[in-house]
Amino acid sequence: MTKSKGRASAKLRSGAKSRSTVKRTRPAVHHKAHKSKQAGVLALLSRPSGATIAAIMRATGWQAHSVRGFLAGVVRKKLGLTLHSEKTDGERVYRVIGARDGAAPQAA
Repeated sequence: MTKSKGRASAKLRSGAKSRSTVKRTRPAVHHKAHKSKQAGVLALLSRPSGATIAAIMRATGWQAHSVRGFLAGVVRKKLGLTLHSEKTDGERVYRVIGARDGAAPQAA
């Protein structure tokens, strides 16, 4: 009980690809204006006034524990930046002082 194969299968046997398997390429357009969340947070922390956890939460949409994890894991450990925090008016303000090894701060 073999079903007859139509014209589409004949094309596949001859080496042509079906429409569903053709890989379409995306245009190579790079948006330089698109900033990552990491770059945005580092910009907030680099300001002279610094940033609170609440300000970073509003800017990124992250939860408080994610912001604290980013500060400890990425800013301090991965990027090697010195993160200064001080408590003013009941809120803790964080600011990046500079790199540990004296190099300029860089976003990865």
